[in-house]
Amino acid sequence: QVQLRESGGGSEQAGGSLRLSCAVSGYTYSDYCMAWFRQAPGKEREGVSCISWSGGSTRYANSVKGRFTISGDNAKNTMYLQMNSLKPEDTAMYYCAAGPLFTLSANLFNYWGQGTQVTVSS
Repeated sequence: QVQLRESGGGSEQAGGSLRLSCAVSGYTYSDYCMAWFRQAPGKEREGVSCISWSGGSTRYANSVKGRFTISGDNAKNTMYLQMNSLKPEDTAMYYCAAGPLFTLSANLFNYWGQGTQVTVSS
């Protein structure tokens, strides 16, 4: 059974930093993509960043490029999202996801975590 569990959300002021973690278990593919998505109230789910688990290639949405960094720890089966220079518009529920393709298209991901809230105040 595949399980993804996010942690590390919270409240921060604009300009601050947060680090999200996503622990994954039960995923049996030898190569897969793990990604972060976010969804603010009344908005569509947005792909934030993804990482190819075997090759380490990464991709970022333009809105977070230069501020967020995705990384993975194979030994711990954990993915991270370091978020710096936070802005109020980063406020959203953040979800981690796992799937077979290197993409930021949400409908191509098979497994999702329950989400962790990030709130950035001005």
